[in-house]
Amino acid sequence: MSQQPTPQELNDQKENVATFTTSLPEQAWEKMAANPTTQSAKNEANMQTPQPPMGSEKVVSGGRFWAGLLLALFLVSSLCGLYLTVKPGLQCPQKGTKDSSVSSVISSSLSSKDDKANVAWIKVRGVIATDNSSSPFSRPQGAGAIAKKIREAGEDKDVKAIVLDINSPGGTVAAVQNIYSEILRAKQNGKKVVALFRDVAASGGFYVAMAADKIVAEPGTITGSVGVIMQTSNVEGLFNKIGVKMVPITSGKYKDMGSAYRPMTDAERALLQDMVDDTYSQFFAAVKAGRPEVSEDTLREYTDGRVFTGQRAYNLGFIDKLGGEEEALQLAGELAGVKDPKIISSRSDNLRDFIFSFGSSMEGNSLVKQLESLATPSVSYLWIN
Repeated sequence: MSQQPTPQELNDQKENVATFTTSLPEQAWEKMAANPTTQSAKNEANMQTPQPPMGSEKVVSGGRFWAGLLLALFLVSSLCGLYLTVKPGLQCPQKGTKDSSVSSVISSSLSSKDDKANVAWIKVRGVIATDNSSSPFSRPQGAGAIAKKIREAGEDKDVKAIVLDINSPGGTVAAVQNIYSEILRAKQNGKKVVALFRDVAASGGFYVAMAADKIVAEPGTITGSVGVIMQTSNVEGLFNKIGVKMVPITSGKYKDMGSAYRPMTDAERALLQDMVDDTYSQFFAAVKAGRPEVSEDTLREYTDGRVFTGQRAYNLGFIDKLGGEEEALQLAGELAGVKDPKIISSRSDNLRDFIFSFGSSMEGNSLVKQLESLATPSVSYLWIN
């Protein structure tokens, strides 16, 4: 049997009901009495609806702050990059100088007068060839750009000497001779020129160094390869397989000499060989003029296209000193009569070159460029291994 509530418990329940009833407005109490499930449903809905965590407004505002800060930094860096692109010669003040203000940094450039900066450092990298790029997004490069840097250094009164930093297997004849001529012109303007051989300074890279006053190389440098090479392609077999035939119409029997679409005749080979021999004689004359202390017999023996090390080149008299950057810089200072030589221009490696390199690489890898290189024979001072 269920236990009956005591009189005291009944009185307590009545007091609780009375208190709850009087704490609510009369209309609300009537609505609850008419529909007792409404309030419970609202309570359940409130419990199921996820409430935003405390402090979420602070997180959102903090995220916007950092996003705005990053955007501002990006804009500032973009403006700085644009300024450096327009002013590639911007330099920071050297250590030990008294004037380190912002104005001195902005006003400094490659052409600024500085008694301690007097050696132009110009790099020759990769295959030396004429720049055939037509894209506005490609950087100025090739023999023309290198020759321009040498010309500017030769006309700059603050430049006392030039170090030609060479790491190249050579290149096309006209491009190599263009750089060679500019070095001779710079020497006529009173500049001393030192060539520095890196990993490879062969063929055309060796040719341009013949115009320098002195040559420095590492003992393990690969150099030499004095000679001329001309390569033609023959795609006749490929075209026969795919059913393509080229029919040239020429004004003379030698007009399509060196064509990649038919075999070469003996007469054509003889004409091309004569041209290669004449080009080689120009190379030999440049080596003989640049290395007058080397005997005629040694010249004839080691200018047959062979390569040799920097140590062997030093023993034969083709280079003047074994060493690297520091030796080349000090030697340039000695020739120019400068006790403490300093580099005033590398004249490359700037933001403009970095930006334009993307366009140059894409253009160089295009199918049109590859087909053009196959179809166009070229005479080169180039070491090909």
